[in-house]
Amino acid sequence: MDTASRSRLVFSALLAAGALSACVVVPVDPRTGQPYPAASREGGSVTVVTPPPPPAAPQPTLLNVRLYPANAQANAGGMLVATVLDVHTGRGTFSVGYLGDTLQGEATRVGGARRGIANAWGPRGISVQCDYQISAPGQGTGSCLFSDGARYQMHF
Repeated sequence: MDTASRSRLVFSALLAAGALSACVVVPVDPRTGQPYPAASREGGSVTVVTPPPPPAAPQPTLLNVRLYPANAQANAGGMLVATVLDVHTGRGTFSVGYLGDTLQGEATRVGGARRGIANAWGPRGISVQCDYQISAPGQGTGSCLFSDGARYQMHF
């Protein structure tokens, strides 16, 4: 082997050694894809850190809503009690009894604001549309219009 070949071989070996000097082999747990803790690679004790559980989702809130007659048509139905099941996502279910029928629907906040709408429909074809304004958690006022012309003031 001549001097030029030997120099190239030594240079190549040094280049390879230099490139590999920055590499570190780290064992990886095949179940999680994460590296094993450093202490377990060195034969010491292992400390397992468990992240805290995510916060629990808020529990649904049941709101009792009172509807007071606001015109002659509503006087026939008298004062009504509706319920809203608020699941804290900006939407919930809305239910109201009216003239022997149970109207079912939903209540939705509009654009994340304090304003909301509620709609429900019954099997006899009567429906209701309500607009409301939230003044505090679980409190607010609004108005409802039934498809038969009955108007109500809403308080919750």
